[in-house]
Amino acid sequence: MPHPASRYLAESPRVGIRHFTYEDGGEFTARARESKELHQPWLFPPDGGAAYAAYAGRLIEDPTKAGFLVCAKDDGGGIAGFININNIVEGAFQSGALGYGAFAHAAGRGMMREGLDLVVGHAFGPMRLHRLEINVQPANAASVALARACGFRLEGFSPSMLFVDGAWRDHQRWAITAEMRA
Repeated sequence: MPHPASRYLAESPRVGIRHFTYEDGGEFTARARESKELHQPWLFPPDGGAAYAAYAGRLIEDPTKAGFLVCAKDDGGGIAGFININNIVEGAFQSGALGYGAFAHAAGRGMMREGLDLVVGHAFGPMRLHRLEINVQPANAASVALARACGFRLEGFSPSMLFVDGAWRDHQRWAITAEMRA
């Protein structure tokens, strides 16, 4: 008997990645509310229905964005975190900027590392991108460690780069290219 097609775009032994859907709003926002202490002051994912619908809509409908949910296979596919590729530029640049967050119940279990590896492979494979960049506030040790663990290299420092939590924040720039993964 044939196996049903995977519901994931890519998978590892413990996680699979798939695109956002509007139907994920209830689970995503509940996980975001449970994870406020973990996320802040670095990240502010939507924690209500209308905010999620607007957020997911941009990831679903805007061709310069791609959103991926990292799903735990041992949790029936429950959402462990999310990874977005923003500012996708085609042509000679073939690049995008990554943003990500783990949910509290999955933090520190290596699932985001597996998920980020899958997203990078998908970006350099089917999406045909050449370069991905992560911009991280230097004091966000967990995010810096994830970028480093997934093979991104530190390329520089940008003062007052992004407006986060009411102020312009300094960021480190981490990047990886398709050649670095070969």
